[in-house]
Amino acid sequence: MASGVAIRCLDGNPDQFGAVMALPRMKPQDGVAWVTGASSGIGAAVALELARRGWTVAVTARRFEQLEALAREAENLRGRIVVHAGDVTDMASMRGVVAAVETVHGPIALAFLNAGIASGNHGSPLDLDAVEQTMSVNFMGVVKGVSAILDAMQKRRRGQIAVNASLVGYRGLPGTAAYGASKAAAIHLCESLHFDCEAHGIRLQVVNPGFVDTPMTRRNRFTMPFLMSAEESAGRIVDGFERSGFEITFPRRLAWLLRIGRSLPYGVYFALMSRAARRSLRGS
Repeated sequence: MASGVAIRCLDGNPDQFGAVMALPRMKPQDGVAWVTGASSGIGAAVALELARRGWTVAVTARRFEQLEALAREAENLRGRIVVHAGDVTDMASMRGVVAAVETVHGPIALAFLNAGIASGNHGSPLDLDAVEQTMSVNFMGVVKGVSAILDAMQKRRRGQIAVNASLVGYRGLPGTAAYGASKAAAIHLCESLHFDCEAHGIRLQVVNPGFVDTPMTRRNRFTMPFLMSAEESAGRIVDGFERSGFEITFPRRLAWLLRIGRSLPYGVYFALMSRAARRSLRGS
């Protein structure tokens, strides 16, 4: 097996994995929360929920006008929202956002790396452009966000990072080659980095939601089981920042069904998913 990880929290100490540390959970008094992909959907809802709970929330996306509208929406909440436009696909942009937030508002204690897209396949089983675009935002956007904030958190030996992945990343589902692969990659990245980050006092979490009512999912042309509002999902995510372990996942019924699916032999799994996909399309 090849060794080496592009993003490291390690200092070369071979004994650093010897003990499991009780890592602190970040609170508003510890610093600023940073949310990427905050112009709509889950990102906007989580930013508002964090502001309700007293956080100063730095929000990032490419659509500056939507971020400003979100900041105005939070004006009467306990906390506040401050706008720092940026592009998660641009490493220099991500470093610039982190530097600006920490210079103006203080240390980033909690980062929710949420930016994501779902590119269509345009009638092809495997659309190269769709795969490249989706991986660039959903996976490499996470990598660049983690890389941008990691050095500062390492120096402080404290912090909390959460990555928004998806239950779709558990196993291959019909019609999700690009999106599912990007989310599976994000989950694997977090699982691997968990050990490294823990050794440096950084709590790392992965968020695996089911279907959430957002502008992105409204384009779906199939029945979405256990569909949840963005506001309800945001409450569960922020509760997870405060109480959950490594994985924050919901709804539980769908999560357990897909966990069972991960353990099935391929022949059985493919037959069941093909049947479920046909039923879903008929019911849409």
